[in-house]
Amino acid sequence: MYTQDSIMVEIERKFLVNSDAFKIEAFNKYSIKQGFLNSDKERTVRVRLKKETGYITVKGKSSANGLSRFEWEKAITVAEAESLLNLCENGFIDKMRYEVKSGIHTFEIDEFYGDNEGLIIAEIELNSESENFEKPHWLGKEVTGDVRYYNSQLSKVPFKTW
Repeated sequence: MYTQDSIMVEIERKFLVNSDAFKIEAFNKYSIKQGFLNSDKERTVRVRLKKETGYITVKGKSSANGLSRFEWEKAITVAEAESLLNLCENGFIDKMRYEVKSGIHTFEIDEFYGDNEGLIIAEIELNSESENFEKPHWLGKEVTGDVRYYNSQLSKVPFKTW
């Protein structure tokens, strides 16, 4: 993520994962629960519980290639996050996040539960859309820009219904 003129832009690529090998390479793992106050494609407003902190995040519409979009995030208390989760649209995301180093980058691998069980997605944040990175052997097909894999969409149309 980089900041330009006070606007934060997230540059991210997403991939399916073809094995559980990433689990032994993980240096960190934690549970994430999240819901959406707004899941419109023009802007999403997400509420998340991660570790011992709550977050509220606003994301703008993705670029045409799906690689970048505006993102703003603020830490909130767990109590605030729990209260806001009660206001969220139907469909929640429950996942375990694993962090794995690969060269100078860190992949965040999400193993989904509940209605999205069986889905595992790896994400990497970059400083530019053309930045090179090392691809681990467990990295599968790229799904960057495929809206079906956005958490906001998975909360509406879960993986098990595909």
